[in-house]
Amino acid sequence: MSDRIRTLISEEEVNRRIDEVAAQINKDYAGRSLHLVCILKGSVFFTTELSKRLTIPVTMDFMSCSSYGSGTVSKGIVKLNKDLDEPIEGRDVLIIEDIIDSGNTLAYLMKLLSARKPASLSLCTLLDKPSRRVHHEVEVSYTCFTIDDLFVLGCGMDYDQRYRNLPYVGVLERDE
Repeated sequence: MSDRIRTLISEEEVNRRIDEVAAQINKDYAGRSLHLVCILKGSVFFTTELSKRLTIPVTMDFMSCSSYGSGTVSKGIVKLNKDLDEPIEGRDVLIIEDIIDSGNTLAYLMKLLSARKPASLSLCTLLDKPSRRVHHEVEVSYTCFTIDDLFVLGCGMDYDQRYRNLPYVGVLERDE
């Protein structure tokens, strides 16, 4: 069995869109500081690229949740593996995700973090799959790309921990 990866969004398109989203965030948070919450592991690549383009003061923290395991379909149960190291009360917080599909993880995180009384709480994602959304209350403030219901990888997204390092968004095509 071998894997083929078809390019869905090129590295150039990814970089151009991250530039545009960063410019909007810089405008929206002008004169304020922003606390970035990177959701591990997949969002590390996107968080790094986005934060390099932000001109406002930023701080950063990390959380880790799981709802996929090693499969390709969400289990629907969210487990918090790593919580924040710093309090967020009174801070402007931007959660950064690699991809949002069902919204299970984000619904859980938004409720958890809202209870900690941040000044504001927003969500930024590289990819959004609204056709898969189960939790429609999850509002995404910044989206780089909206995609169809495809299993994608690259730019931090993986298949069984592989392919995260691809600089583009691809679709896995498997030969049996």
